[in-house]
Amino acid sequence: MATYRKSRRWAPAGFFECEGRGLRWLGEAMEHGGPRVVDVYDWGDDYLDIERVDASSPTPKAAYEFGAALAHMHDMGAPCFGAPPAGYTGTCYFGPLQDPAPMDTGEWTDAATYYGQGRLLPMVRLGVQRRELDQRDLDMTQEVVDALPELMGPAAADKPARIHGDLWGGNVMWTGDEGQTQAVLIDPAAHGGHREEDLAMLHLFGMSYLDRIMEGYQSAHPLKKGFEARYTLWQLYPIAGHCVFFGGGYVSQFRAMCRSLLR
Repeated sequence: MATYRKSRRWAPAGFFECEGRGLRWLGEAMEHGGPRVVDVYDWGDDYLDIERVDASSPTPKAAYEFGAALAHMHDMGAPCFGAPPAGYTGTCYFGPLQDPAPMDTGEWTDAATYYGQGRLLPMVRLGVQRRELDQRDLDMTQEVVDALPELMGPAAADKPARIHGDLWGGNVMWTGDEGQTQAVLIDPAAHGGHREEDLAMLHLFGMSYLDRIMEGYQSAHPLKKGFEARYTLWQLYPIAGHCVFFGGGYVSQFRAMCRSLLR
């Protein structure tokens, strides 16, 4: 297999180890029907060596199969909400290679506390520190956090899933290098989270054959009632991250999303 090297000088401590162990952790699900995940060969302080994958175009059949496989990966579970990839004890990260934000790990036992205390509030506080967000945004986020048990509805009772954590369309490659078109996962922020987080991310920036992906997912693991209405809730964290990383129009988008959830 050809090797692709990701690298960055002065990367944050553990950044590439976390990604490498995350890929391997997600890849454990392949034997149980999970999606293909790029092989990891090696990592160091400033690099990660993974297999090079030849890209191709998706097909409806491959999209359906990816949806079912993603459900199987989620079903592999995690010890708790906020659990890091197996074997990793350092800081986890979310965001672009050039400016990743620390992502809290922990042992949260319920989805609402995990998402509020472990994801939303830390990211918004970072946005305030960077002066992209302000105290009003933090106050509004706290209102959303207080309402999480109600906003999550039946999904609040879900068990921790083994999630990719940054599953926008650019982190799902399509390849035909094994004789048939299939999805391949890259660039995770893997951790124990809520299965609807990955699905909401797929909907955030667009994805080919998304309807077929969802049909495949539902065939393997039917989602709790009302999942479509919860996409905005789960998208709040990555959009808060985009406020931190890029500012600009993402700030007004974040505020509009908060207001829509609090109506």
